[in-house]
Amino acid sequence: MAERINRTLRQLMLLVSGIFIFSIVAWAQSLGTAGTVSGTVVDPNGAAVRGATVTIQNPVTGYKRTVTTDDNGVFRFNDVPFNNYHLSVSASGFALGHQDVSVRSVVAVEAKIGLTVGATTNEINVTDSGDVIENISTPHTDIDKSLIDKLPVRTPGSGLSDVVTLAAPGVVAGSNGFFHPLGDHAEAAISLDNQPINDQSSKAFSTQLPLNAIQSLEVITGAPPAEYGDKTSLVITAITRSGLGQKKPTGSLNLNYGSFGSVGTDGTLGYGGAKWGNFVAFDFLRSGRFLDPPEFTALHDQGKTFGIFDRMDYSPNAQNSFHLNLQFSRNNFQVPNQFDQQAIGQDQRQTVHSINIAPGYVHIFNAATVLTVNPFYRVDTVNYAPSANPFSDQTQTVSQQRRLNNVGIKADLAYSKGRHNAKFGVQMSHTFLTEAFQFGITDPGFNPPCFDVAGDPDPGKGPCDNVATFDNPDFLPLLLPFDLTRGGGLFRFKGHTDVKQEAFYAQDTISLRNLSLNLGLRFDKSAREVRREP
Repeated sequence: MAERINRTLRQLMLLVSGIFIFSIVAWAQSLGTAGTVSGTVVDPNGAAVRGATVTIQNPVTGYKRTVTTDDNGVFRFNDVPFNNYHLSVSASGFALGHQDVSVRSVVAVEAKIGLTVGATTNEINVTDSGDVIENISTPHTDIDKSLIDKLPVRTPGSGLSDVVTLAAPGVVAGSNGFFHPLGDHAEAAISLDNQPINDQSSKAFSTQLPLNAIQSLEVITGAPPAEYGDKTSLVITAITRSGLGQKKPTGSLNLNYGSFGSVGTDGTLGYGGAKWGNFVAFDFLRSGRFLDPPEFTALHDQGKTFGIFDRMDYSPNAQNSFHLNLQFSRNNFQVPNQFDQQAIGQDQRQTVHSINIAPGYVHIFNAATVLTVNPFYRVDTVNYAPSANPFSDQTQTVSQQRRLNNVGIKADLAYSKGRHNAKFGVQMSHTFLTEAFQFGITDPGFNPPCFDVAGDPDPGKGPCDNVATFDNPDFLPLLLPFDLTRGGGLFRFKGHTDVKQEAFYAQDTISLRNLSLNLGLRFDKSAREVRREP
């Protein structure tokens, strides 16, 4: 047993070390779920226009960014969510310039905008939003930061769930931060900067990313592309905010207070330059109604949540860049009581920790082909603690310890040219789950061997040999060793499972005039090893 554990640990350490080494020597241009828009601004003679203001926006989603051209008239927008956009250019001595672009792939979109000589004073530009409306056949909802800031986040520790349920049709809220897509329970996958996260994401099982770290979301509610597997009832592609290109540090700090004694704060800070950037986001909240209570009154329901996210970017040139996502989150809360549980002093608690490390690598071969590689490591630990006095837990006292590790890599090759927008990729992951739980019966009436003449549970610890007792026909003898009221002890379980998953996928969107064909093929293979530890 010890030899097997040591071998597994060595394999894990080699795999994690390989991920970091591979990430350090690899460079990237963009993320797998976002695109890049770049181009040049020229005058009527074809000369570069320096210092021109270029704005990209989508009036439907509210996405809007502004940059200034360099000495060569070049501009660049990184991490642009997939959608249609309108570019507008203004420069002193020139009339306004306009151009529409469509971002559908990680392959960079190149634009060349020519300006005409003319005055811009008092010019009014009216943009029709019809030219930026998507014509994608897959049912989905685009959610930008401007909409996220307006939505009421009402659930402590589950801001992402609130946004999805409020903005995406067909997705309804469940208890304690869960959401139900198309009737399924928590069957959702998240692609966070092209990192696949298929575990349940809620404040009770795995902490969520700070909401202020998200730039945009695309919520796919039907017929997801082939690159998304495992859970396909709902696919959420999330793009985080970046400090790349922010020469002037920008940030925010919010303080809030609400009902049930809820107090919290959240903040962001982004800074960087043309070749590097760093963005940090955090949130903290304490509430007297952390989980949904079983009673109309919140009893024993205090909780705290804290999360911090850091994204680092480095782009040495137009073809290469690197990003690294780091996240740490923690939930610590009481388990709500019913009135009878509150009366006997039940004090069950739970703590959830999450750590996420996800580098990114993409290499541009040419204007039509991009290679993206995303290794990742994620660990979630859950500790469910019983009351200090086991007999304060009725009808059983329970405890649990769970550790879930996910390590893997996702790589794909995107090709976009002419009628084709194709992607070919592989995904490999290894999941390590170690779980232990204990329970003991604390109610003498839960499984009594016999009853006395009055029909009450007999408190005796031995067989029903007293003339004043009679046998209980529903008695389960296998539970007697774990009946704490009759001298038993806790039932203890500890087990471990390894799940290895491999997938290959190929997809292509073929545009034929007004007709789009979405083709996809995916192959999945999984192997599982389960063992119970003594």
